[in-house]
Amino acid sequence: MSKISAHLPSSITPFSVISQIARRIRIVPLVILLISTVPAWFLTETIAPQVVRAYTARVDLAIDRLPDENYETVLRRAEAAARAAAQRSFDQDILVTDVSIIVSVQNYGAIAPVLTLDVSRPQWRSRPDAQNWATYFKTARSLLFFENSSNPVPTASSVPTQK
Repeated sequence: MSKISAHLPSSITPFSVISQIARRIRIVPLVILLISTVPAWFLTETIAPQVVRAYTARVDLAIDRLPDENYETVLRRAEAAARAAAQRSFDQDILVTDVSIIVSVQNYGAIAPVLTLDVSRPQWRSRPDAQNWATYFKTARSLLFFENSSNPVPTASSVPTQK
């Protein structure tokens, strides 16, 4: 048979040296964990940096044809409006990397895009000229009825009808 003996709490002798060592053993991993987080963060940032939140600003402009204004004058006003919008977009938001601007013209109720300006910030910084970066729509002149200079207002006889 086996003898079972119960130890009373008073019979256990406290070892203060062992308890101090146990506390130090628990503190050391905590200190190592706290010290290693900063280098680990730097390492992850150098390997895989966070994505920059840059974006493209899109602007739609509409201008009206003034009385006795020809197509070339309207086009110059559209370029000036596009240039101002591009500069304003880059100045207002530092995260904008590209600007996309569409300028439409209204002439006697007809509306058509005349140019689009797509430019990046470095391109614009090197040459802030709307004519250099603009793409012109060739059919805008006829869509806006600028082809027929003798009759600037489209009439019922000049608009094709279906029969």
